[in-house]
Amino acid sequence: MPHRVSRHSLLLGIVAAALFMQNLDGTVITTAVPQMAISFDTTSVHLSIGITAYILSLAVFIPVSGWFADRFGARTIFGTAIGVFTLGSVLCGLCNGVTEFALCRVFQGLGGAMMMPVGRLVLFRAVGKAGFVQALSTLSMTAMIGPVLGPPIGGFITTYASWRWIFFFNLPIGLVGAVLVFLFIENYREEQSPAFDWIGFIFTGISIATLVLDCDLVVQPDIPSAVTAGLFVLSLASGGFAAWYMLRRAEPIIDLSLLRIPSFCTGVAVGALYRIGGGGVSYLMAIMLQVNMGMSAFASGSITLAGALSSLTMKAAIPPTLRRWGFRTVLIGNGIISAAAVAACAFITTSTPGVVVFLILLIGGFFRSLQFTSLTTLAYADIPNQQTSAATSFSSMMQQINNGLGVAVAAVLLHVMQLFHTEGAGTVSIVDIRAVFVIMSLIALSGVIFYRWLAPDAGAEVSGHRLRGSAAAPADVAASD
Repeated sequence: MPHRVSRHSLLLGIVAAALFMQNLDGTVITTAVPQMAISFDTTSVHLSIGITAYILSLAVFIPVSGWFADRFGARTIFGTAIGVFTLGSVLCGLCNGVTEFALCRVFQGLGGAMMMPVGRLVLFRAVGKAGFVQALSTLSMTAMIGPVLGPPIGGFITTYASWRWIFFFNLPIGLVGAVLVFLFIENYREEQSPAFDWIGFIFTGISIATLVLDCDLVVQPDIPSAVTAGLFVLSLASGGFAAWYMLRRAEPIIDLSLLRIPSFCTGVAVGALYRIGGGGVSYLMAIMLQVNMGMSAFASGSITLAGALSSLTMKAAIPPTLRRWGFRTVLIGNGIISAAAVAACAFITTSTPGVVVFLILLIGGFFRSLQFTSLTTLAYADIPNQQTSAATSFSSMMQQINNGLGVAVAAVLLHVMQLFHTEGAGTVSIVDIRAVFVIMSLIALSGVIFYRWLAPDAGAEVSGHRLRGSAAAPADVAASD
């Protein structure tokens, strides 16, 4: 028995280290963007493709991870994913231009997409249902530390060394992790797996990839509008065809029939509005604090740490909040408060004390965490057991797309603001950033209209919220976004 316990702990440590590395990498780059832009002789707006390319690469490849694990074995895919992610990190650190950096981030995202769900699958098959809840709770806490440490670590490395070491930092972790995977993890696989949905995968990938490329080209002054318009039409057409095809396939790569479940549709599709509106805050704050206020990357990262830190502390308050008020009330009330917190960033000036900036981000991160987690939890409230795997892939994919679009939309809006400059074209002013903060807050706020359509007892079985005269049993709420 001691051997078994230690083995499970080792597996948990391996998976947690891999997810920590990935989550750290997703946020550590944000504070380094202004300095990276200088190295690449470009602007922070144009370099946003480095963030969106990685996140949307995750979105494209996450749905196929489960199929590959079933077909080739969880150990094979998980170990390979760590290797690909680590190699992608090293290649990113060696880049000298925007285009090659974006391509390397796509390659890195391929590894990251396989690490997340396959790591959880490895853990589930090792500990079984009885120990999975506790293991997943530990894993979630570890994963959340990455976003907390990301901004200050990225700022410290960028200020006192070079932004390139942000990516080289992953090399020793990745090498050790890959070796441990092949030594200690069994190669779980299914005897039979369904045929791979190549058509759904290809057309979904084309739709997402062209959307990412279009968001980047829109901010490039030399690209004709006909090209960006054509890419947008191609994205819509390929996405529309993929949806039509997958609705008619017995085992599609993405199960769109899940959107017929009101709670899932609200948590995933309607929740996209809030995720996009709140997803560009860190990117905008890094530009505001470094480019317009002259802060170092380390100082900027230390201040923006507040948002991630408050998200971590908010987790304990989420279950009692949802149990007391229910999903509908929380999403409406907190949706208004958290959208206002995004708009509050627009009032930060060069004379605003650092402690006030820290408090604005701290409070905003607190309420954003509540909204993100409420939306994620609601999405699973009414999912049948046999569709849990499909719902996980769909929800994870949409979250990554929305996070990427949050940065992309903020970058496009900043570019549009620059078009109205009569002088100093090509520079980002504090007025531009303030205007974009307000617009992003309105996007986040727009979802409140649809939350009002939720039933008062929506998701009560999960939240434990009791209406008058009802007998809904309390339940634990998954504190993970």
